[in-house]
Amino acid sequence: MKYALIGCGRIATNHIKAVLNNGLELVAMCDVKQDHITALMEKHGLEKDQSIKKYTDYKKMIDENELELVSIATESGLHAEIALYCIDHGVNVIIEKPMAMSIADANEIIRRSNEKHVKVSACHQNRFNIAVQEMRKAVESGRFGKLSHGSIHVRWNRNKEYYTQAPWRGTWAQDGGALMNQCIHGIDLLRWMLGDEVEEVYGVTRQQLHDYLEAEDIGMAVVKFKNGAIATIEGTTNVFPKNLEETLYLFGEKGTVKLGGKSTNNIDVWDFADESEADEKNKGLEEETCNVYGNGHTSLFADMIDAIKNDRKPYVDAVAGRNALEMILAIYKSQKTGAPVKLPLEDFASIDMQGEF
Repeated sequence: MKYALIGCGRIATNHIKAVLNNGLELVAMCDVKQDHITALMEKHGLEKDQSIKKYTDYKKMIDENELELVSIATESGLHAEIALYCIDHGVNVIIEKPMAMSIADANEIIRRSNEKHVKVSACHQNRFNIAVQEMRKAVESGRFGKLSHGSIHVRWNRNKEYYTQAPWRGTWAQDGGALMNQCIHGIDLLRWMLGDEVEEVYGVTRQQLHDYLEAEDIGMAVVKFKNGAIATIEGTTNVFPKNLEETLYLFGEKGTVKLGGKSTNNIDVWDFADESEADEKNKGLEEETCNVYGNGHTSLFADMIDAIKNDRKPYVDAVAGRNALEMILAIYKSQKTGAPVKLPLEDFASIDMQGEF
């Protein structure tokens, strides 16, 4: 399957690992800075591969090659524009988070991909973590009984060096803050596990320790779900001196699970009323990861390849990407208005936080 990468920055190495692990034919790579392409190729031992074409213009790359799959790993503010160009040219696409920066763009990606019969996967790779998959199985089989509540805590560190590596980070136009960039994976998992249907969100955000950014470095929220469950969100890049944890809790009348580690890659607590010997493997489960991005890109790419071959919906589709985006925009709107926000989100459909802090 012919593949190309658009955007060769920090997260791109996980995409290339997934490409190599899945045996895709790497046709081309694109970045506005040629040295980014060169560095990425060298990192993966591809610098001598003359078959890989290099581009600085993604439209030219799409137009000149018969591609079946593209992944987008540029700054967030360009995701929707690039995705829609790929879709219009019949190319299936994996979009790094956030899938878009506005509800309108996310909806248009969904609409147009359905119209063009193109597959779109939102790159929420943590859904493929072993620990997350085990929790999901328990949810789907009803082992929790009635769900009571849940919470996600993303307690990470991002210093000034991280933000100066790419000037778009922490800007409203191209990125958003800690919730949109770092915490969207955990927010996606929380919404997914608690039934997806959200009634109301009340949130507060602040910029406490990163006064050189436009956006927030901490956000907290309370979420009401239509099934009666409630949840809390805490996301921050203010933890000293390094990443601490990403933990997801789920509480039901017959079960309690806590996923921990740096990126919900461990099972810290696994207690159910109907436990059997088969549950022992989950108690204390730890999945080794080399960074907070985890191992899920390879699995997400494998799923997307299979979805294309078998003409089915990807496991993490564009609707999932929209839902995670909607949660964060609802928190931003709540911060702006000082009031709870009802979903679905009809207005405040994009970041409108200029001068907020």
